[in-house]
Amino acid sequence: MTDPLKIVVLGSNSFSGASFVDFALGQGAKVYGLSRSPEPHAAFLPYRWSGLDQNFKFYAYDINKHLDEILSLVVTERPDYFVNFAAQSMVGQSWEHPEDWFRTNALSTVSLHNRLRKDYDGLKRYVHITTPEVYGSTDGWITENTPYNPSTPYAVSRAAGDMSLKTFVDAYGFPAVSTRAANVYGPGQPLYRIISRCILYIRLGKKLQLDGGGHSVRSFIHIKDVCDATWKVMTDGKIGETYHISTTTTISIRNLVERICEKMNVEFDDVAEVVGERLGKDSAYMLDSTKIRETLGWSDKITLDQGVDECIAWLDENLEELKQQEFNYIHKP
Repeated sequence: MTDPLKIVVLGSNSFSGASFVDFALGQGAKVYGLSRSPEPHAAFLPYRWSGLDQNFKFYAYDINKHLDEILSLVVTERPDYFVNFAAQSMVGQSWEHPEDWFRTNALSTVSLHNRLRKDYDGLKRYVHITTPEVYGSTDGWITENTPYNPSTPYAVSRAAGDMSLKTFVDAYGFPAVSTRAANVYGPGQPLYRIISRCILYIRLGKKLQLDGGGHSVRSFIHIKDVCDATWKVMTDGKIGETYHISTTTTISIRNLVERICEKMNVEFDDVAEVVGERLGKDSAYMLDSTKIRETLGWSDKITLDQGVDECIAWLDENLEELKQQEFNYIHKP
């Protein structure tokens, strides 16, 4: 009997990180989860719902403060893979304290890469979870070779980390692969994200604000499909490559909200109000995912209608607990 894969997941309290932890546990892996804050309410942690968490250990480690502890854990436990979801990720708020975004997404991330490549030689792959924000607003479907054109402090900070990582691959052979996913959603997502917030506000009878009328266009992809893609990139992705994870369809934010309203038997005008556009907001992200489909055999399987139904069911099941949670993003330096 072979030993289970060992995986370190940095940013395990994030929506995508927690969901990937659950997916990896389902594959029989032993997972070490690292995040700067204590674990949130179990409603936001899929690995606490599934009963697979006996092979999971959590450490409250901050990439900005605990690099020594992170590297000590890596050297001691000798993981096969390191998957990094950790980032200051809110776009609009990055204008207010850009130095915090650069500290985490550029300086501390580069420091992590440097320590890993110097102090630990056992990684099969380091998986860098990055963002399509580095491209700016897209004009049509774009490939992984599209030049960067970031339009916010968040996007610039992520582009800096991405470009530095490429130099580590080229210069040192650092075993990194990268992913950029479209708009990820699913059960357990924080309540300030559009789908969970829309459902919650409908249940609470609150008005939802639509930046710029909700005309920006996005591709929404279910977190389970993203986890499946991330696993394939982790185990079989080509070192140095970046992979887009996306559906082949798009929808405007307004049409998305209208669809949710229809499912929940409420009128759009009773739910949404138009407010001004957010500074630096990109009008469209359209990621061509041909590479991961053709080279790694991945495909998305969960339709938007199925996924929204899952989100409604999750929120209704946890409504009383979720009412007590914070609805808005709270910045932590």
